Amino acid sequence: MENIDRLYDAGYRVMGLQHFFDNALGGSLHGESGAGLSDFGRAAVQEMARRSIVIDVAHSSEQVVRDVLALVERPVIVSHTGVKAACDSPRNISDALMQQIAAAGGLIGIGYWDGAVCDNSPQNIVRTMRYAIDLLGVDHVALGSDFDGSVEVAFDAGGLGQLTGEMLKQGFSEAEIRKVMGENLRDFFLAQLPQS
Repeated sequence: MENIDRLYDAGYRVMGLQHFFDNALGGSLHGESGAGLSDFGRAAVQEMARRSIVIDVAHSSEQVVRDVLALVERPVIVSHTGVKAACDSPRNISDALMQQIAAAGGLIGIGYWDGAVCDNSPQNIVRTMRYAIDLLGVDHVALGSDFDGSVEVAFDAGGLGQLTGEMLKQGFSEAEIRKVMGENLRDFFLAQLPQS
């Protein structure tokens, strides 16, 4: 728990709960247990919420996501993911759970790698975004690149214009493009980040 204090004091305002393995907080989407939040995990999530830290449930097991949604009143993010019905990958949580995240005001970042979208071409990434918008509403979809160097993507940050061009080709409105390409993320953080 002291590490939450340290990280907060160092300026961290978004915290993830799991990565590739189950941990003391609860189960990972990639782990073996499928477990929800542990007692320690519940305490940590409550402390994060008390401090208005944005909780990122990317990589968390579906049960952890359900537990977090039941425990906190603040919206959460899934910073980098795909959508299960658009890409039936172990990396993606169910559409129904994504809808619960969106209904609670959350934000879903669509990733650019095969494990999230099954085909990492700009055309397919944009098709996934269209599916996510139709499923969740345009206000809940954002970019979720995962430009961390450990996954293979078709373009780097300098190639984001490819997504905009593809959105135009696929009939996205200007308002939808603006929201997905940055306004949703900006508005979410302006509303959710602590003021101090």
